[in-house]
Amino acid sequence: MNQELLDYLQDYLTPRRRNLFEKVLAQRTNHFTVATEDVYQLHNTSAVIRSCDVFGIQNVHITEERNRKRIDREIAMGAQKWVDINRYHTAKDSLDTLRAKGYKIIATTPHNDACLLEDFDISKPSALFFGTEKDGLSTEIMEQADGFLKIPMVGFTESLNISVSAAIILQSITSKLKRSEVEWRLSEEEIYNAKLNWAKNTIKSSDQIIERFLAEQNAKPI
Repeated sequence: MNQELLDYLQDYLTPRRRNLFEKVLAQRTNHFTVATEDVYQLHNTSAVIRSCDVFGIQNVHITEERNRKRIDREIAMGAQKWVDINRYHTAKDSLDTLRAKGYKIIATTPHNDACLLEDFDISKPSALFFGTEKDGLSTEIMEQADGFLKIPMVGFTESLNISVSAAIILQSITSKLKRSEVEWRLSEEEIYNAKLNWAKNTIKSSDQIIERFLAEQNAKPI
């Protein structure tokens, strides 16, 4: 972590923007993360990213084995600047990476004998997987899942749009998490990385500014 670099960049931000970063980061978490698999409709993935930002989820994991598309900036409403987006070409890569990070794999589904949302154990770091409204998650992810989660529904309709499901689940579990004694906040390193990325995404010509900083550092006498 190069604190001098971060301080240098933050000098280009207004005090209001810097204070906003601090306020938002105080509510950010990596205790939960969200993963989507081959979501066909681009606006749904973008809306999920927006919900992650709203409810304080810092990382999103997107598997695009069959459907490789760019984020819809209008739907995401700029959320892609504040949420870290991790992309994978296969479900296996996504599963392996998240397991290595210590996450339980939780498949969201309305059909299995799944845990009801209100009963979900928020104490363990969990990666919440969402599939398409039509087909759900792949057999690979369903077979590899450590648990299943569903939203109670009492109508004739058996499923919700993925972006709606994600918003409902995230609002519920993050609210419970923040009322709990679980240590859910970002680490110092995670906070540093977020501040650095946010500053770079906010400041025009940030790459040139960083190059100037590094040149100044190299020119200093040892």
